[in-house]
Amino acid sequence: MKAVGRLIGLAIAVTALAACRGPAEGLLTTTSTSSTSTTEPEPDAAPEPGVPIATFNVRRFFDPVCDSDDCGYGAYEEAPTQEQFEARAAQIAAAIDRIDARIVLLQEVETWQCLAMLASALAPRYPVVALGEKGGAATVDVAVLAEGTLLLLQRHRQIPLPLPSGGTTTFAREFLELQLEIDGQLVVVFVAHFKSKSSDDPERRLAEAQAAHLIVTTRAAQLPDALVVLGGDLNDTPGSEPLDAIEQGGWLLRVASDLPPGEDHTYVFNGTGIALDHLYLAVGGAGTYVPGSAQVIRGPAGGLGGSDHAALSARFELPD
Repeated sequence: MKAVGRLIGLAIAVTALAACRGPAEGLLTTTSTSSTSTTEPEPDAAPEPGVPIATFNVRRFFDPVCDSDDCGYGAYEEAPTQEQFEARAAQIAAAIDRIDARIVLLQEVETWQCLAMLASALAPRYPVVALGEKGGAATVDVAVLAEGTLLLLQRHRQIPLPLPSGGTTTFAREFLELQLEIDGQLVVVFVAHFKSKSSDDPERRLAEAQAAHLIVTTRAAQLPDALVVLGGDLNDTPGSEPLDAIEQGGWLLRVASDLPPGEDHTYVFNGTGIALDHLYLAVGGAGTYVPGSAQVIRGPAGGLGGSDHAALSARFELPD
């Protein structure tokens, strides 16, 4: 009962945060120039239905600055040369271009310099560019590239999360929420990167999942006319306790669940493909998942664009 009480307290905190609609922090806008060409463009093929949303862990995308003072051989932080940094940015941008989603939820982006390089390479595709900076030296963070207009950016990492055994913790990285207007409709996305299985802390990951479930379903109830999607590297697999907590009550649908068995894996561990990266739709709201549209986008080695993770994409219908 104590854990239930703490979760109720968390729900109250989420509701209070919903009223905080200050300026959107961490926003980089890109602009485009109009073309002067008079050549008639070739008509594009009819687009597939729905709004494509994707999640992609790009794998430790560091800028050239050594913030930790420990960037030698075997150190966690990489300090690439400027040339290496630009080449890595181009590689990731090409992968994102291949994903071809209108909203891309990213993980493991170190700084604004990294994200700005991606935004510039992809301009003018994504006018909304947001980074969920955790703070501290050499942290790799969540980020979002999106079409449309940013209405609200909300951070949730400051909320204490009740641990099942007692006490509290926080999200391992920022749990970032963006409210967007796309095609005149409200779209709400959450990007997450739960506690890694390296130096594992399964209780913390479970607390993150329970809190994510509460935050996302609360927002969906508050905004019934919105399409609400949660995505990211959740560092656990279908049927695990954290993912079961997210799916509790049937309010959040894991869209890749309609892929054939074994085809939903986004990471290879000891030669076995496992699904660590997920997209969830808040059901009962205005938006819907386009059945059969979920796909894992991989390169020849299993990951994508120099990452050890593949990307996961799916299409969602906006309300009429």
